[in-house]
Amino acid sequence: MSSKGKNTMTIQGEAMIPTDHGEFQLIAYSNNAEDKMPHLALFNPKTRIDSIVNVRIHSECLTGDLFGSNRCECGEQLDKSLEYIAKNTGLLIYLRQEGRGIGIINKLHAYEKQDAGYDTAEANQILGFTIDARQYDEALFILEDLNINKINLLTNNPDKVAAFDSSNIEIIERIPLQIEPKKENRGYLETKKSKFGHHLDVI
Repeated sequence: MSSKGKNTMTIQGEAMIPTDHGEFQLIAYSNNAEDKMPHLALFNPKTRIDSIVNVRIHSECLTGDLFGSNRCECGEQLDKSLEYIAKNTGLLIYLRQEGRGIGIINKLHAYEKQDAGYDTAEANQILGFTIDARQYDEALFILEDLNINKINLLTNNPDKVAAFDSSNIEIIERIPLQIEPKKENRGYLETKKSKFGHHLDVI
């Protein structure tokens, strides 16, 4: 696969990995070959890039993705996305922007604020951050680099849909990723819906 475009990221490495969901080609994108936290693409090798490609843009959530935290639904969304892509082809882009872009340490500070009664948006603002500092330029670059032009986007987040407004990539369909709320994350999901505008029907 080739790397191109104004962004200076290039493919630094790739290999096939077997998972519980199926086999994926894991591709590492970075500006630096020594980068220990590159952006990643998990690509179903059966995907036809000249057709409509199923895409999940997933921002890193160490607590949810790795440790199974129930404060959010990120780990379940990741698992559900990989299951869908394994079955229906496509790719998952894993962006290294932990904690809505504020990093794991600040995310833990935000958790402390949430435990004191603030919601996720308020906690970030108290710490001096915007409610969501994530950006999706790198994801758009990866899709363009892989010559993907038409996609079905797996998301509930309107900001991810809006990120494509100025790109040459066309969203054909938004595929919801609804996760059944737990008692630990119901408030988190309610804030996602009320303050972030996420399309959630399960709460």
